[in-house]
Amino acid sequence: MTDHRPVVLDEPSPGSRRNLADTLRSERTGAILLLVGAVIALAWANSPWKDTYASLSSLTVGPAALHLDLTLAQWATDGLLAIFFLVVGLELKREIVDGQLRKPSTAIVPILAAVGGMAVPALVYVLANLQPGGEAHGWAIPAATDIAFAVAILTVCGRGLPSALRVFLLTLAVVDDLLGIIVIALFYSDGLDLLVLGLALLAVAVFAVVVRRPALARWWVLLPLGVLAWGLMHASGVHATIAGVLLGLTVPALPRAGEHEALAERYEHLWRPVSAGFAVPVFALFAAGVALDPAAISAAASTPAAQGVFLGLVVGKPLGIVVATWLLVTLTKARLDASLGWGDVIAVSFVGGIGFTVALLIAALSFPAGSPSTDAAKAAVLVGSLTAAAIGALLLSLRSRAHARRATPA
Repeated sequence: MTDHRPVVLDEPSPGSRRNLADTLRSERTGAILLLVGAVIALAWANSPWKDTYASLSSLTVGPAALHLDLTLAQWATDGLLAIFFLVVGLELKREIVDGQLRKPSTAIVPILAAVGGMAVPALVYVLANLQPGGEAHGWAIPAATDIAFAVAILTVCGRGLPSALRVFLLTLAVVDDLLGIIVIALFYSDGLDLLVLGLALLAVAVFAVVVRRPALARWWVLLPLGVLAWGLMHASGVHATIAGVLLGLTVPALPRAGEHEALAERYEHLWRPVSAGFAVPVFALFAAGVALDPAAISAAASTPAAQGVFLGLVVGKPLGIVVATWLLVTLTKARLDASLGWGDVIAVSFVGGIGFTVALLIAALSFPAGSPSTDAAKAAVLVGSLTAAAIGALLLSLRSRAHARRATPA
């Protein structure tokens, strides 16, 4: 008898398979470079030359007349990460138009898993910060998943696992990025100027019109429009990285007549190396430089913000992903793919606890400049992400062996 119930973790569509191949091909290298940037930052910030690190981070450059006299650390956060979010926007557009998010029957599962994977760690953080000295404003820090690290861990340690699980993680991470972007726009924008925001959105709209006209869509037209949208978004009080996402979402994701690839795919291939090879590692270089000497670690461990971040990533994130998926399977007619078990879902849920890029960004936005909670939260992001990665890698390796034994004839 044919089973017509919707499959929770379905085999990838051709569009998703291309997206997955692109991600697996490039994100592993990006994750390594991101890790290198973070390690250099940690070593530098804890070395005898730590004062030069602080001086470099606080060095101000840029035109004051345009309100762009930013420190190098701010340029890394507001400027370089806009390139990262541009790639995220392009990837989102492709998934929505020609990937897993195109089909509601398969998109609903990673969407709900991503929602659970954000809501539960946020709740864990808030509960940890009910104690004296708690700072609830950092609730969104443990809610983010780093797509580069997550996919890299799955690639290295999850060989032989069903492709449906890989697609599930990729789609969940993309949805997680989208929700993280919305959170940043709604809760971490400062001093909103509606007029300037309107001008920023107008610049995005002009970009959207021009990018659809082959005769006009030249780099020397699009690049100035993109920079203008970014500058206006920054001046409006909305975090400038939102401009990158919006610009990415305007790019056509289906091939036009006579074309072999969509413009979004072409731009993603163009900008991903810049993002993974330069923008994100440099951001990590300026964002991950926190003191990790015994006194600093002890102080961070006693900080409610750090406790909430660590528990949110290591406990809240996997719990939220697994519970959301389990509730969907239990309360609806949906089912897991026949090739998967709950052990696979649990293993990949821990990989979802790798925060890093967006988590470090939100940590920097959550507390006043110079606040002890900022460095404590960043340290917790690093330690929590590494802990989640280690647990996830171990579980994925065990699941890979289990699938290999099952596939081997007795």
